[in-house]
Amino acid sequence: MNVLIVGGGGREHAIARAVSKSSRLSKLYCVPGNAGIAELAECAPIGVMEFDRIADFALEHSVDLVIVGPDDPLVGGLTDVLESKGLRVFGPRKNAAILEGSKAFSKDLMKKYNIPTAAYETFDSAEDALKYLETAPMPIVLKADGLALGKGVLICNTLEEARDGVKELMLDKKFGSAGNRIVIEEFMTGREVSVLAFTDGHTIKPMSSAQDHKRAKDGDQGLNTGGMGNFSPSPFYTEEVDKFCKEYIYQPTVDAMLSEGREFKGVIFFGLMLTEKGPRVLEYNARFGDPEAQVVLTRMKSDVLDVMEACIDGKLSETPVEFYDNAAVCVILASDGYPLEYKKGFEITGLSAFKDKEDYFCFHAGSKFSEDGKVLTNGGRVLGVTATAPTLKEARAKAYEATGWVDFANKYMRTDIGRAIDEA
Repeated sequence: MNVLIVGGGGREHAIARAVSKSSRLSKLYCVPGNAGIAELAECAPIGVMEFDRIADFALEHSVDLVIVGPDDPLVGGLTDVLESKGLRVFGPRKNAAILEGSKAFSKDLMKKYNIPTAAYETFDSAEDALKYLETAPMPIVLKADGLALGKGVLICNTLEEARDGVKELMLDKKFGSAGNRIVIEEFMTGREVSVLAFTDGHTIKPMSSAQDHKRAKDGDQGLNTGGMGNFSPSPFYTEEVDKFCKEYIYQPTVDAMLSEGREFKGVIFFGLMLTEKGPRVLEYNARFGDPEAQVVLTRMKSDVLDVMEACIDGKLSETPVEFYDNAAVCVILASDGYPLEYKKGFEITGLSAFKDKEDYFCFHAGSKFSEDGKVLTNGGRVLGVTATAPTLKEARAKAYEATGWVDFANKYMRTDIGRAIDEA
């Protein structure tokens, strides 16, 4: 079958690798792709929000399945547009992608259907939000309602920080219209765990757990980023936690969306906090996480195309979703200065070291080709250096070893990805 992937980051590179392993694949395309994805797929310079151009490309190239990677096109309704042209799409429709597109919607959904999450209030006015903060306990969490590249969450330790946060989100519009409405919720403590799950709108099958590192600097210091590294599985995601989440979070979420007339087909990302009172939902995403996809999909045993088609056709209950009994660690190599200001366009060297290695991977998040064919940096997060091994500690050692194989002028990384492994 001919497959088109929409997106151009590390997540899409990980999806492309998983798809390329399928015996069912005839031809792989990607728009817009990147220098790494270009080794696996034919790429075309079409933006992820150019819906009509994507549809035309898919029809011209007899594409049998379109896989939508990023949040913006899903929330914007790309799936609906493609389906209206007769194309098969893996990814939720617009009315289901609101699960990620609106924090207020998802919080209200959890409240209505008794899905465990933090207490919260929603505000459309900065004045009302500031008034509420005067009597709210600190620390507290502010969330932009809309999409903000994974960075629209502020953890405020003092009232002054919280006031500044409201100003940043609602008045200064740091994240544009995403901050027109904000959610203010209680600060929860515990271990954070990410679980991606396939669903056909009725059945839900979780993938292996993972744990992200959002802060830019070692020791979880610095600004929130799109993710500086990840490991899978999480040693804190026990059988007991899994049983609770399946009964009170995963299936109830799918059932709630169905009850609301918003059948969800695709991947739901569950951001969880393992509190003293049990697991709570921090957030939902309506697609594969990034860099969660890099560690989870490298461990996937089942044919990903079989699973994706089962989600589309409502046959997930009949389809196995299996993972290898191993571990994976991903370390992000970023441009120094990310997530604020950084330079790009530097040559990346050493990429050939990953060729023909079965347990080392270099997923491109922000790269492009120069006119003379060199691979250049083209983003804040540049590469996701990933390794698999029998244990988490071995995978971490291998991933950090491999970060030394590649280089570029302003290369930066955290040196403590997976530190929690030692505390398990």
